[in-house]
Amino acid sequence: MKVILLEDVKSLGKKGQIVNVSDGYARNLLLPKKLGVEATGKNMNDLKLQKAHEDKVAQENLDAAKAFAEELKDKQVDVGIKVGEGGRTFGSISAKEIAEAAKAQLGYELDKKKLQLSAPIKELGTTMVPIKLHPKVTGELKVVVKEA
Repeated sequence: MKVILLEDVKSLGKKGQIVNVSDGYARNLLLPKKLGVEATGKNMNDLKLQKAHEDKVAQENLDAAKAFAEELKDKQVDVGIKVGEGGRTFGSISAKEIAEAAKAQLGYELDKKKLQLSAPIKELGTTMVPIKLHPKVTGELKVVVKEA
């Protein structure tokens, strides 16, 4: 019997896959536990429409991430830090502080986990901070560190 899997089944297949299993296995395990449905014409068509919808949503998310990356390219965030004698800085600027400054100055909700700082910023000046917006899209935000 052909069955469309509704969830991942160990040693059988992934969600959305069409597999050929014995009638007993399908009747006694897959169908009662809602792990799969029989591969009828209607169910096959529903699966095709669902996959097309998922592809469309994924493409829309990718396009939105690319547009947001273009928008971020021209923006900058100003962050203040205490400075002592000889231009030495006290403390550093972390991803959390950059995300808060972006929300306050630009109105963008940036997740601090998506900011890819290799190390906290410890000197005055301008730094380009990469932001992971999508698995395929990375934008950059200009962060200007000034004396507070």
